[in-house]
Amino acid sequence: MNQVIELLNNHRSIRKFQDRTLDRETVRTLVTAAQSASTSSYVQAYSIIGVTDKDKKSALREISTQSYVEHNGHLFVFLIDYNRHVELSKEKGEPIAFDKTEQLIVGTVDAALASQNLAVAAESMGLGICYIGSLRNDMAKVIEILELPKGVVPLFGMVAGYPDQSGSKKERLPFEAVYHENTYQSVTELKDVVDEYDARISAYYSERSEGERSDTWSDQVIGMLKQKQRLDVDDVVKDQGFLGQ
Repeated sequence: MNQVIELLNNHRSIRKFQDRTLDRETVRTLVTAAQSASTSSYVQAYSIIGVTDKDKKSALREISTQSYVEHNGHLFVFLIDYNRHVELSKEKGEPIAFDKTEQLIVGTVDAALASQNLAVAAESMGLGICYIGSLRNDMAKVIEILELPKGVVPLFGMVAGYPDQSGSKKERLPFEAVYHENTYQSVTELKDVVDEYDARISAYYSERSEGERSDTWSDQVIGMLKQKQRLDVDDVVKDQGFLGQ
């Protein structure tokens, strides 16, 4: 196993950081690595905002409810961004549209690929990271805080910094449950595989919490997905010019 694969396989989320800000050279290195990710048709339909203002970080923490959104080495927010393309099109007198699902997918994938490059780069430098999807708890407020124009949507954040904890590694779904060859296999066909995985996850939580928690993976995700979450996202995305009006 080479060092890159070993690094990827040892990923874990870090939620507690030393009181040590990332310097500008480190931030530039990380963002440059992010920009080296693949991008659909060279569109580069994303931007990254680094949040260093204490008041803005505090406000974003209130949305997320997670303390490490405020206390970290650096907070990155990843955005779908077609505003730059719109402004360029105005200069050239050639109007463009980005209101279809395809453009939303392209921007989301571009941002996700860039963020994962940044995450791997950070971990290769001895830093820890944690994705912050909870910024979508109030997308409209994030847009207000970061002063985002039309054509820009905040997708998620990422905190990075010098770890002040080791973190714990959660086992992912078995290979057989994720990789399908030539045709799709339903989870019912893989019941034994998933049941065994659930048992291991239950044991993991029980050990980590000293018996206070022992839920399975399937119970956890079904419990989450059956709730109606973030119902405002559709309206906010449309208000920013995506998915038609």
